[in-house]
Amino acid sequence: MSRQAEAARADAGTVSQASGGRMAAEERRLQIAQVAMRLFSERGFRGTTTKEIAQAAGVSEAIIFRHFTTKDDLYTAIIDLKSCSGFGAVAPGKESSDPFIETMRGLVGEAMERRDDREVFRRVALAMMEHHQCDPQFLRLLLYSALEGHQLAQIFWDKNVRVLYEFLGGYIRERQREGAFREVDPFVVVRAFNGAVVHHSLNNILWEKDPARRIVNVPAEEAAREFTEILLRGILTETVTRAPSLKQSNASSIRQGRQRKRAASGNGRGASKVKSKKK
Repeated sequence: MSRQAEAARADAGTVSQASGGRMAAEERRLQIAQVAMRLFSERGFRGTTTKEIAQAAGVSEAIIFRHFTTKDDLYTAIIDLKSCSGFGAVAPGKESSDPFIETMRGLVGEAMERRDDREVFRRVALAMMEHHQCDPQFLRLLLYSALEGHQLAQIFWDKNVRVLYEFLGGYIRERQREGAFREVDPFVVVRAFNGAVVHHSLNNILWEKDPARRIVNVPAEEAAREFTEILLRGILTETVTRAPSLKQSNASSIRQGRQRKRAASGNGRGASKVKSKKK
């Protein structure tokens, strides 16, 4: 058995133990989806068979098809399982039964009402990065799906990314009408913001797994704050950029940057002294 299959079987065992042995239908469905996601993220959709999923999950293929009519159904179910069905194309402030919409409103709704632009974008950026970091398998799965041209990528786009544009874009339009943001295409703003955050996560998860080798090796909280500052500096009107709160925030960021540089410089001098003593 390959290491990937062994890891997938371990996932299956964890779910089984948590449920006390024999699984209920919903638990079995969840277990199969978790195992399938691991294999799909490592081999792609075309490179993974239902037989391999069944073996890794410790069940028969018949059990797989009892819960999922086709392999495509299993692939698609992972989207609903992992992404809470997306935002839903609803403008801020309207009623929605979508749990993910409600989660995001709970995250930034108050900041939106207060018109705390910095807090709105900072919280969204941080939530995105934390989600990517805690679930890298799902991120790899989406990349595989896009490269293979599978419809899963389009489903995810429609249920999540597209509505993220609508959600943040709606807020940006409101702020433009109020004279706080410059007159630029709201969706271009969201793309710049989303692109910075997602690219940062991709670098950390796929190419710079070792923190010591990272070009941008900063905590997610700091990255979220810096991305937000860069974004707002580009879209805030001149009147808003003169606000005391923005100046105070910039001064705080500068002080923190200087403190980090001094700390790094101090560590370097300490290392040099140790070397000179050895000589």
